[in-house]
Amino acid sequence: MPTPRNDRRQRLKASDNQETGTDGPVRQCAVTRESWTQDCMIRFVRSPDGIAVPDVAGKLPGRGAWVKADRETVDAAVKQGVFARAFKQKTTAEAGLSDLVERQLLQRCLNYLGMSRKAGEVVIGFDQVRAYLRNEAPGILLEASDGSEDGRNKVHFLAKAIYETPQTAGALTSAELGMAFGRPHVIHALLQQGALCEAFKDAYWRLTGFRPAPERDWFSGLKR
Repeated sequence: MPTPRNDRRQRLKASDNQETGTDGPVRQCAVTRESWTQDCMIRFVRSPDGIAVPDVAGKLPGRGAWVKADRETVDAAVKQGVFARAFKQKTTAEAGLSDLVERQLLQRCLNYLGMSRKAGEVVIGFDQVRAYLRNEAPGILLEASDGSEDGRNKVHFLAKAIYETPQTAGALTSAELGMAFGRPHVIHALLQQGALCEAFKDAYWRLTGFRPAPERDWFSGLKR
């Protein structure tokens, strides 16, 4: 059975498409030399001036070097001079490269949330989310990392009482969710099922390699 798409710990053990539950080519990490599908990794390209540049969308031209989507591994790539070896020529990387990757992945998440709002595929607010859950399964629950634990638990356990495996994204702050949805702050929201929701999940899953994912402590006991 394919590994659930939101279980980072299990997916990072996978070495082929069947195990990760995804489609697409498998790439080798330039640091660990282990292989995963592309949605488990970050692509880097070499700029004309010899700088390692993250390509989180996977669309920049040129030869790519792939690194596991994990802060520790990206930091190791910088410290060990991995990019120079991968591109077979002098290539430098800033010490804060993993922070840059995190910012880019966060922006990618916010972009998908914004598009979901414009498409009318978002439900915002504690009462509104709970009302939606009583009638339809969510694509993914959004719970601000700085929201109250009591409120998060009430939403999650309602979803879990009705649906077998509700997915929750809790690594974004209330200000970040608010930015995506055009409000000062958002604590509780959900994305309805659909293509934009799946795209957000992929971006969010990689983001959790660079910042804590509180839902693993709140609900499942899983930790990175």
